[in-house]
Amino acid sequence: MTTTKPVLLKLLEDPASRRFLAVLTALALIVPCLNLLVPEGSVFHVSTYTLTLLGKYLCYALLALSVDLIWGYCGILSLGHGAFFALGGYAMGMYLMRQIGERGVYGDPILPDFMVFLNWQELPWFWLGFDQFWFAMVMVILAPGILAFVFGWLAFRSRVTGVYLSIITQALTFALMLAFFRNEMGFGGNNGLTDFKDLLGFDLQSDATRNSLFFISALALGLAYLLCQWLTRSKFGRVLVAVRDAESRTRFMGYRVEYYKLFVFVVSAVLAGIAGALYVPQVGIINPGEFSPINSIEIIVWVAIGGRGTLYGAVIGAFIVNYAKTYFTAAFPDLWLFLLGGLFVVSTLYLPKGIIGLSRRLVPALSGTGKQAVKEAGQ
Repeated sequence: MTTTKPVLLKLLEDPASRRFLAVLTALALIVPCLNLLVPEGSVFHVSTYTLTLLGKYLCYALLALSVDLIWGYCGILSLGHGAFFALGGYAMGMYLMRQIGERGVYGDPILPDFMVFLNWQELPWFWLGFDQFWFAMVMVILAPGILAFVFGWLAFRSRVTGVYLSIITQALTFALMLAFFRNEMGFGGNNGLTDFKDLLGFDLQSDATRNSLFFISALALGLAYLLCQWLTRSKFGRVLVAVRDAESRTRFMGYRVEYYKLFVFVVSAVLAGIAGALYVPQVGIINPGEFSPINSIEIIVWVAIGGRGTLYGAVIGAFIVNYAKTYFTAAFPDLWLFLLGGLFVVSTLYLPKGIIGLSRRLVPALSGTGKQAVKEAGQ
């Protein structure tokens, strides 16, 4: 009988995974301490702004991980994964809006401010239950999960693959963006959902709450990484790779390829939804702009630059690109998109396996150079 401990030990056999999880653990423990315990005047102090920024990067890293699971290991290039991220974010945002109550601008205990402004008379049926945290968390999983299941069932059974699947996923997120922009949909229209006050009674503006959200985001990323490692290193994962490399041959061997693709697509969508739910209380807003197709394309850039099919490479890519985005949008706001495009082109042409692939080539090369130098010195 297989126990949890041997499975975890097996997952941690990979040195790269151990290093990644060690760095993530250190980040989750040290950054909050530097924010709460170190005085503001100290050079080691981490500001609340930086803490929130890192928390956002962790959510993006979880989103990138979800995309790498389907693209890197199953060959499903989704250009609409931002839709699942946004749906998870809206589920969390609806809960946070229901917690405002009479503290809103219009003081209505039931209706959010934007509904009062638009002269809504009662709360729509799809908002019912979001005053309960457990219900909101269930919807964080169900909303992206059900959408992914329905979409995947129709697409994979019809054997839609390649660029056609990518275009359809992009059309899906674009359609959702247009729908959520409409005021009559009941999701805040252009402005989305914002002005959140607290989460489970804890003030969202307090440093303690922000540190807790940061830690939970790091924990969620670590657990998601272990889940993805377990999936990809199992027999199921080997079948996924076979589907990626030779789908027709895998199908002829008797595997129900569409079921494998559907399952991993739903898991990936749920992970993206969780990332969106963690993102919203930290940034303080969710609006239809998160459905924008350009956001989904950016996720692909993160994974490609970090290293497709490595899991931790997707996380590294998300951190690097988003840090660069934060820096260059302030330093060179008119050039940022060109820089991002150039980075992706360079990565595609010269770094097909991303930063991780480059490091794997450089390390043996450097080791060989070092050995040669030692040998020559001995002579």
